[in-house]
Amino acid sequence: MNSKILLVNPWITDFAAYDYWLKPLGVLYIAAVLRRHGYEVELIDCLHRGDPELLTLQGLARPKNRFFNTGKFHREIIPKPELYRNIPRHFARYGLPLELFQQKLRRMSNPAAVLVTSGMTYWYPGVQTAITEIRRAFPNVPILLGGIYATLCYDHARANAGADEVFAGEGEAAALQRVDAIAGIKRDRPYCPNSLDEIPFPALDLYENLGYAVIMTSRGCPLKCSFCASHLVAGAYRWRTPENVLAEMEFDYEKLGLREFAFYDDALLTNHKHHLSLILDDILRRGWNITFHTPNGLQCKLIDREIAQLMFRAGFKSLRLSYESGNPLRHKDICKKSSDDYFERAVHHLYDAGYRRGDADAYVLAALPGQSIEEVLWSMAFVHRQGVKIRLAVFSPIPGTMEWRRAQMYFGFPENADPLLSNNSILPIRPTGTTFHTFEKLSLLAKRLNQTLIDDNAPASVASLVSEMKMSFTRFELCNVTAVAV
Repeated sequence: MNSKILLVNPWITDFAAYDYWLKPLGVLYIAAVLRRHGYEVELIDCLHRGDPELLTLQGLARPKNRFFNTGKFHREIIPKPELYRNIPRHFARYGLPLELFQQKLRRMSNPAAVLVTSGMTYWYPGVQTAITEIRRAFPNVPILLGGIYATLCYDHARANAGADEVFAGEGEAAALQRVDAIAGIKRDRPYCPNSLDEIPFPALDLYENLGYAVIMTSRGCPLKCSFCASHLVAGAYRWRTPENVLAEMEFDYEKLGLREFAFYDDALLTNHKHHLSLILDDILRRGWNITFHTPNGLQCKLIDREIAQLMFRAGFKSLRLSYESGNPLRHKDICKKSSDDYFERAVHHLYDAGYRRGDADAYVLAALPGQSIEEVLWSMAFVHRQGVKIRLAVFSPIPGTMEWRRAQMYFGFPENADPLLSNNSILPIRPTGTTFHTFEKLSLLAKRLNQTLIDDNAPASVASLVSEMKMSFTRFELCNVTAVAV
């Protein structure tokens, strides 16, 4: 019996990409489940900057990092899809050179099956390329596709990705069941974990030159923000026990020698007194020298004095806060998880704990359906006034979300739109009178304001900041009441 299974994480195909602790956690869980049930697994992660063969080609001993273990991907400019023909930017494939991917496939013996994962819906050209190359190397081997694109754009993936089968949702049980069927294995009982603790730890040991661990203490999210698809991708919200999380971290720390951890939770601080706080208390008791990162936004209203101090003492170095907008109606509409008061109070607790101005970032949404440029400016100014760096998050209409439906009902976004049109880089929904240059100006303003925090210049009042910032925009850009779809 052929027990070898190949797992593939394809490239990013986009106008821009950066490695912020990016690892395919879902497929790593699947790899761990397959190994536990007797399969030999092999991984090709096209986005692993520490791939030894890639480093050799680059003449490097280790990846070039800019901020902790984050950095730029290898980049190859490729032709733009037809839908992007009018976008005035280069389109690129980020990750392993195509030739290196082909070489890796040629050196392998035929696996029993190939499991391909997928990220953002509009990255699907990278998925198509990966499946094409896999098919060329192993013409008679079944190719199974899962992941975010496969879940949110199931019909499109079935029709266009080139895989033999497409799976939606969480993949551990479905992947094992299908691989068993391919291999002709019948088990006494189907694999059906009753809790997250019963799922083996993700197979991070498949990597060489891994600089950090990615970890989830929970799956899903108790909130249903109007722009987010977490509940569609990850299912119901549930936790792992603190003991199980600590056991995984101990393995990563002691066996793999990892000292940086990036939390992938969508709601890391929910019920923290009985969950995250217990984990951090135990880490401090063990005396581990760890650095933590939170690439997903933290709920400001849950940051109290206790958790702020614990995060500071435990080594949280990159904090990203969910602020989104300074418009109270927008907060109420999104899901009531943030407000100016919540944000200001959270920042106060962080400063009292030991963080300084410029240590935290906050997500500020731009180009939401019906959102004005002036609303974005007020939001940016408020965040800056608190001494927090601005991280602009341009709206992307995600299939199945409320904002996706609004974009279609009120702002001309096409029904059954090609997933390429969801790319936030092309500004799928933007106010009348604005162009790509409008949002380039917003981005430059954010960078300028962030630099003043680093340079330790005192921020001006919110009103004066907005007044100064508005001078960068035309009357037509500021005075908009409708939006247009690209």
